[in-house]
Amino acid sequence: MTDTTGPESSYFERVGEHRFVPTGHAGGAWATDEQHFSPLGGLVVHEIERVRAHEQRPALVLSRISFDILGRIAFEEFDIRVETVRPGRTIELVRATVTIGGRDTVSARAWFLDTHDTDNVAGGEPDRLPEPESVPSWPLTAAWPGGYINSLDTRAVGIPQPGRTAAWISTHLDLVAGEQASALASYIALVDTANGIAVRQEPTKWMFPNLDLTIHLYRQPEGRWTGLDTSVTFGRTGQGLTSTVLHDTRGPIGYAQQILTVRPQPEHRP
Repeated sequence: MTDTTGPESSYFERVGEHRFVPTGHAGGAWATDEQHFSPLGGLVVHEIERVRAHEQRPALVLSRISFDILGRIAFEEFDIRVETVRPGRTIELVRATVTIGGRDTVSARAWFLDTHDTDNVAGGEPDRLPEPESVPSWPLTAAWPGGYINSLDTRAVGIPQPGRTAAWISTHLDLVAGEQASALASYIALVDTANGIAVRQEPTKWMFPNLDLTIHLYRQPEGRWTGLDTSVTFGRTGQGLTSTVLHDTRGPIGYAQQILTVRPQPEHRP
């Protein structure tokens, strides 16, 4: 029988209390010898949830998380440090830091909020996306390399356009070998893909990596599909913005924003 719980079927393997090693499935798209940020973002959420459970923190829900990518995400072992910045019974702020080779590489700040019944005043949501099973497969490997991109099941909603695409993303891989990740961590592990589905220019000619990812949620995600309704804007002075309405199969759940640094690939510079 084939083992489906080992590193070959996951993005990361835990090798210490707070230490991890990436598998080949975590390989980047801009450079295959780097980690793709998307699964790493989900892993940060997974570790925050694990630490909060161990510390018996209040049962709050993650409502906003912001990631700052401080430098190259080397394909090496790394540590994740989690600390509560602002404890509380109804509102809590948690910070997490990813350290690779002694250098802080990703910093995250997560706001957790209490829950209340507001069903009678709920409203203002965007339209929902069609079900993922109703739309065709759309392999991102035609535009992007890397182990992470190769691990995805992608379904396009409509015809993808430069700067404007909606798609469903899922994966059969575990986040961490031998560990059960929550629906939230598994969902967030796919959100950073948004910057790769609605490219305005060919990535072989132009670079537009994101420096951050900020996610706001007004409902917790459910299921195995991450829906991305994405628009990309390039400014006139080297900055860009990827904006996404986030969906699960029940409907929209929040928003994501990514700031981009836009510049020509070295061989295409004037």
